[in-house]
Amino acid sequence: MTKPSAPERFDWRIWLGLVLTFAWLALGAAYISARIGWGQVGSLDAATLGNFLEGAFAPLAFLWLVIGYFLQQKELEQNTEALRAQAVEIQRTADQAIIQSEQMATAEQHTRQQVYMQLAESVRQQLGSIAGLLYMSSQGATGDGAVSQTEMSKLFTIMSAQDPEIFSRRLLEAHFQLEQPERQFALFYGTPIRARHANHFIVAFERLLRRSAEVDPEGMLADALTASGHGLLHRIMKTHQAQAPPELADAAKTGTHINLINQGDRT
Repeated sequence: MTKPSAPERFDWRIWLGLVLTFAWLALGAAYISARIGWGQVGSLDAATLGNFLEGAFAPLAFLWLVIGYFLQQKELEQNTEALRAQAVEIQRTADQAIIQSEQMATAEQHTRQQVYMQLAESVRQQLGSIAGLLYMSSQGATGDGAVSQTEMSKLFTIMSAQDPEIFSRRLLEAHFQLEQPERQFALFYGTPIRARHANHFIVAFERLLRRSAEVDPEGMLADALTASGHGLLHRIMKTHQAQAPPELADAAKTGTHINLINQGDRT
């Protein structure tokens, strides 16, 4: 380890104090030799000797008092500068911690959004299946027979493979083609089975909508959902649900799942 140099070990004020001290002592010794004599110093009485020493060393005491004051002031300045540097470092650490927290929050938000998008895709498929059952109940063989079983199978294949909203769009088309309000209502709540499918669709869509608000406070995902085929169908279903009798409008009463054992669930 390299030893610190002299200027680093001693302040120039100390060197000045030492030089002045030695110079003052040399002058004192010369004064004693010339005016008093070293042999006479020992014969002085205590009071006289004390006054002499007090006068001789008082300037040195004052000198070192002043030097000590300036040295203490310099040390305080150095401590203040060290505290200021420490405060800057603490602030820098705090800023870095904030940046890391923001990065972690962004990463967490991104992860939650990715999980939501995967969940949303599964729910879109679920909504497509529910819409398909509702479409089959009203337009298939158990309904008015407007769509053949072969065509219905093709639609389900398309829904499963690439287009989960195909049945929602078909239901929207069927709804707008029916001009009579009672027939439009019957499309969704004409039978207990259709009411159950419609209520199931509404419950699943609204759960997905609520989850979107948790991962996207700005509401962009919610806007995309409500503007989709499922979202438009949900809006129409809610209108008819408000007009349906309590036993059909309440999802708790109609249920939301199909009981395959019950043969009455075929429609």
